[in-house]
Amino acid sequence: MRVLMFGWEFPPHISGGLGTACYGLVKGLAHHNQEIIFVVPKLWGDEEPLADFVNASDVTLDYREKKFKSIWKNLTYLEVSSFLVPYLGPEEYQKFTDYAIHDRTDVDESIFTSKYAFSGKYGKNLMEEVSRYALTAAQIARDRDDFDIIHAHDWLSFPAGIAAKEISGKPLVAHVHATEFDRSGESVNPPVFEIEKAGMEAADHVLAVSHLTKNTIVKKYGIPAEKVSVLHNAVLDASIIKSKYQKKVPEKIVTFLGRITFQKGPEYFVEAAKKVIERDPNVRFVMAGSGDLLNRMIDRVAELNIASKFHFTGFLKGDDVDHMYAISDVYVMPSVSEPFGISPLEAVRHNTPTIISKQSGVAEVLVNAIKIDFWDIDAMADAIFALLHYRSIAEMFKELGSQELKRLKWEHVAEKLVVAYEKTLSERS
Repeated sequence: MRVLMFGWEFPPHISGGLGTACYGLVKGLAHHNQEIIFVVPKLWGDEEPLADFVNASDVTLDYREKKFKSIWKNLTYLEVSSFLVPYLGPEEYQKFTDYAIHDRTDVDESIFTSKYAFSGKYGKNLMEEVSRYALTAAQIARDRDDFDIIHAHDWLSFPAGIAAKEISGKPLVAHVHATEFDRSGESVNPPVFEIEKAGMEAADHVLAVSHLTKNTIVKKYGIPAEKVSVLHNAVLDASIIKSKYQKKVPEKIVTFLGRITFQKGPEYFVEAAKKVIERDPNVRFVMAGSGDLLNRMIDRVAELNIASKFHFTGFLKGDDVDHMYAISDVYVMPSVSEPFGISPLEAVRHNTPTIISKQSGVAEVLVNAIKIDFWDIDAMADAIFALLHYRSIAEMFKELGSQELKRLKWEHVAEKLVVAYEKTLSERS
C-alpha cells in the first residue's frame, strides 16, 4: 500500500509530540513494508530517510486551474499577531492571536506565486501557511497519483488532506492527536474548531489517540462513533535507559515536565508539592517547561513559602530531558485533559516511577502507574510520598513498567493502522 501522508513537522525539527508520533508511525509502517509519501511544509535536509519525503516549499503550483481556485475560495485563515506554537492554552491564545478572518480576495498576491517558501514553523503567518499548504497538497495529489489513501495529522494538515481528496478522489484518514478542547478547555478558538470539524467530517475514517479523545470527537464534534477508531501512541525504543548522569543534591526529586499551561495541570502539582514538603522537607520539586502559566506558578510557589525546595528550569530539550528523567525519583503528569501523553512512557524508560492523571489517554495503556484525578491534590501528595518512602512500591513499579514497555511499540501500532487503512479502502470500494 502507498500512503500520501501530510504532517507539519518531522524529527529532528519538532516542537512537540506530534512530530515524534509521525516519526514513530512512519517507522512502524516501514516495518510492515508500507510505502509512505510524507509531505511537510519545509524539509531541512537532515531527516532520517524513512519515507519518500516531499518538501512543500519546492512544489510549483498553477493556481489558475479552476479546481484550485475552487479550493482556495473555500479556505480562510486566521491572522496571528505574534509567535504561535501548536498547543496553546486559552490565556496564551488570547495573548498571541487576532481573530480576524479575511476574505480570500484581500490576500496579498504573493500567496499565488508559483512556489511558496513555507517557514515550517508556527509563526505569525501560520494560518496563511495552512491555507497555502492545502493548495500545495492538491497539486501534489494531482501530480502523484501513485497512492492509495491519504492520511492527515491534526488540524494543521486537515485542509491539505481535504484538498488532496477533492483532487484525487482517494479516501482520507484524519488523525486527531489533540483537539481544541484539550488545548483550550471550553474557551475554544472558533476557526480552529471549524477546521477540525471540517477535517473529521470530510474524512472517510477518523483516528483518535485514545478513547478519551474519541469521546470528545463524538460528543463535541458530532462525528459518528462508528467512524472513529482508537490508535494509541507508543515509544520509539522500548529498552530501559541506564543513564550515568547523577543528581547533585541529597534530597529526593519529584518532576513535572511539560508545557506550563492549563491543559497540563501545573497548579495541582504545586499544591501537592506543598503538602509533601510539610510532611518531608527533604524533597525537591522541579517544574521543567515553559508556558502561559509559568509566572503564576512562580508566584504561587512564593506564596506557599516553598521556593527553596522548588525549581523552575525553563524549556528543556535533547540530553537535558534525559538527564531530568534520570535524576528524578518520581515523575508526575497531572494533566487536566491529555489526549495521550507520551512523557510518562519516557519516564518509565528511565526507570522512574510515574503518577498520571486519570484524565489522560496514556492511562488507558500504562497499567503500572499510579493513577489519580488531576484535581485530587491529597491523593497526588499521598502517592508521591508513598513512592519516595516505601522502596518496595517504587521498585515494583520500575520492574513492571519495564516489562510493559515491550508491548507499547510503534510497529504494533502500525499493524493496527494498516488494518484501518484496509477497512477504509474496502468500504470505499
